[in-house]
Amino acid sequence: MKYLKSFLDFYIESSLHVALAVYALIRITFLKLNIPYEEPVAYFGFFGTIVGYNFIKYDELARVKKIKLNKMFKAIIGISFISFFAALYCFLELKTKTKLVGFIALIITILYTLPFFPKKSNLRNWSGVKIYLVAIAWVAVTVFLPVLNGDYDFDTTVLLKSIQRFVFVFVLMLIFEIIDLQVDVKTLQTIPQRIGIKRTKWLTYGLLLLFILMDFLKENATEKHIITTILVAFIIAGFTFFANNKRNTYYTSFWVESIPLFWLLLLLFL
Repeated sequence: MKYLKSFLDFYIESSLHVALAVYALIRITFLKLNIPYEEPVAYFGFFGTIVGYNFIKYDELARVKKIKLNKMFKAIIGISFISFFAALYCFLELKTKTKLVGFIALIITILYTLPFFPKKSNLRNWSGVKIYLVAIAWVAVTVFLPVLNGDYDFDTTVLLKSIQRFVFVFVLMLIFEIIDLQVDVKTLQTIPQRIGIKRTKWLTYGLLLLFILMDFLKENATEKHIITTILVAFIIAGFTFFANNKRNTYYTSFWVESIPLFWLLLLLFL
């Protein structure tokens, strides 16, 4: 049991799990828009997420606090190093217009982690901004990259898909903010800090109705797509209902971040 927990901790802390979630959402975009699957896009999202998230999580620890390199931290550095070159290779395989979106996502990651100006805080510490930045970045990587590289027209369907994906990531982030309520500093001005847990949950339920509605508005939405969207919305609602600031980190960092994988499996096997 001890070794299983150590493996699970490493799997989560190395950002492999969140990278799989990004990969799943990219595959979902391919499936729901009927775009031919392209490996460079999917794997760029996967490996790029490992590099980006590990840079965000461990930059300050390594650069400012200068923590000691234990075995797990060394392994995470190794995975990040390999993922960087894998992401670079996939990036070079993308079309020029797709590379531009990938580059913008990189800039957001850097500004999210490093100070915008000398002696100023980074974007992550700007009051109330974090949740929107994360949602926008995920839309850019999981919707815009597949659409651009697949030469798919930016029509109403893509607009609705982008709004739906933004709402999806936003409501997942709200669950994170509920769980992190006790540890987040008050200057972050997260939504639960401003309106409380109960109102945040009601906000989530309302956004989930919008999430479902987006599928009914799409011209090419199939019965399978609508059913899977409703199921995913109910799952998120369940996690929201039971969310509180006394839950452990596995509640969000493993189970909530597994929802995109479950969504993909529903689309593939339903």
